[in-house]
Amino acid sequence: MGNGTKVAVIGAGRVGSTFANTLAASGLAHEIVVIDADVARAEGEAMDIAHAVPFHRPVQVRAGSLADAAGAVVSVITAGAAQQPGESRLALLQRNVQALRGIVAGVVQANPQGLLLLATNPVDAMTFAALRFSGLPSGRVLGSGTVLDSARLRAELATRYGVDPRNVHAYVLGEHGDSELVAWSTTRLANMRLEDFCTLTGQGCSADDRAAVAASVRDAAYEIIRRKGATNFAIAAALTRIVEAIVRDESSVLTVSTLLQGPYGIHDVCLSLPAVVGRQGVRHVLPVPLDEDELQALRRSADVIRGAFDSLGLQ
Repeated sequence: MGNGTKVAVIGAGRVGSTFANTLAASGLAHEIVVIDADVARAEGEAMDIAHAVPFHRPVQVRAGSLADAAGAVVSVITAGAAQQPGESRLALLQRNVQALRGIVAGVVQANPQGLLLLATNPVDAMTFAALRFSGLPSGRVLGSGTVLDSARLRAELATRYGVDPRNVHAYVLGEHGDSELVAWSTTRLANMRLEDFCTLTGQGCSADDRAAVAASVRDAAYEIIRRKGATNFAIAAALTRIVEAIVRDESSVLTVSTLLQGPYGIHDVCLSLPAVVGRQGVRHVLPVPLDEDELQALRRSADVIRGAFDSLGLQ
């Protein structure tokens, strides 16, 4: 039954159930416990996922309560109200933060040594709230952040410029939301600056081209929600990638949401920068070089998230 790794999935909605299924198929965990206030829903999702186990590596999948998070390497919180068509992520905050308090309290009581991974939107504000509610060290509370946004950026650039996305290295930083920014100054295709790649291949990468790419990435969730009502597959893959870095202690560099205390002069806010992620959570934050416009955009993004905290009295 695998390597003894247990993962708790809190929230059996569209994101949570898709993630639990993706995680089960990955072979990363030997036990997955699915937890939801709707017990029947959690039981049904766990049963359905368990019936697929004969098609991949063995894993025990079952429903449980918050007490069953005990012993989990990481508890992944996806529970919360879904984002509605046209609704900003920050508009979700008031609806989701109250439920989070009880969830975090229950998980920490059952599993004080485990990590918390937040996926509930708006994820940066929710990560900060979970950090405050839990009392855990900041490195052990992280959000999915812009891991998905950065993957969307790589996919967009790969399609536009005709290269394998594995040869695209690019980051979306800041808020997982409307104020996010693309770190164009650090973007590399085939280990070349974007401008150099475009010159070599005769393709365009003007300011308008970059703005179009950034807008497509920023608005991707809105476009998906408008068409199908929710996003679930890509975020499930992103969460699985983060869990992989944790359970395998990979020291992978991922743009998770984590508490900043000093980089770029930003303090007391959770947002996404490249960070080294392993079994103990976030080990180091890596403040990559940014040009002045990007630096100002990052600080504005931090102000947007901080404004959300202030509106709730969380600081």
